[in-house]
Amino acid sequence: MASNGPGPALLHYAQEELAAAVDALDAFGGRLHAGVHRARKAMRRTRATLAMGRTTLGPGARVVDRALRRVNRSLSQLRDAHALVETLDRLADKQQDAATQQILQRARRAAAARRSELENDAQCLQSVVDARSVLSALRAALSGLPWAALTPDELDVGLAHTTHRIVKALARVVDTDTEVAWHAWRRRVRRLSQQHRARNAAGLAGELTEFDKSLAEKMGDLQDLQLLLDACNADSPFDKDDRDALDTFAKEQLHKQRRRLLSVATHRVATASHSTRPPAPQRPVRT
Repeated sequence: MASNGPGPALLHYAQEELAAAVDALDAFGGRLHAGVHRARKAMRRTRATLAMGRTTLGPGARVVDRALRRVNRSLSQLRDAHALVETLDRLADKQQDAATQQILQRARRAAAARRSELENDAQCLQSVVDARSVLSALRAALSGLPWAALTPDELDVGLAHTTHRIVKALARVVDTDTEVAWHAWRRRVRRLSQQHRARNAAGLAGELTEFDKSLAEKMGDLQDLQLLLDACNADSPFDKDDRDALDTFAKEQLHKQRRRLLSVATHRVATASHSTRPPAPQRPVRT
């Protein structure tokens, strides 16, 4: 019997995202990094879609979700190498202090050299080939899930669950101000946006009002600075003096950006916490 619910449309949406991911990974040379970025976004969107209906979609959805998570992580080294170059470009463009700008430009050259090494690394390239194969299989596996049983009400519960997790994550940010807490909050805000995108693709009304694009952009600035800070570790592509200077720069900028972001976001999340009751218990979803 044909379903009148949102399930078939969501299945089509998820399969199209994974098809786009497979196509995106069929790219090498200068197109490799853009392809990896597109594929990782598509996998996150698919995981967000599965999470909305996880109770109904059952254990098969959890298997697909875990496999997507593993594939996404297998491509993180390539993505981070390219993202670091992009981050250094953005930071240098915004920086007015000449000495700091020179450090950022030297770091950019070092990061670009590391990126080039990975573009030609056999193990990294094999991870792309392997990812394409796994994603093709997972795309086919999606059709075996009980999408026809999904209802709009369950999707609303899924959205409420994500919103409630955002509120809890922000509380941890306020209490601890740790990178783990900030990262969890960023992921959950992103997932809410992805779930609204999936609902819209299924023809369901609804707008993302609590967390707009300006907030996402500010959180992107945080992610850039954290990526730079992480690159100042023992395996850093930067030389010792530049690494120390960049470590100090990234920490100072992170502190400033976090204070600004909290002042913007706390009111919005507090409003959401008053209007959103905790949803019915669901199986925990790792994001």
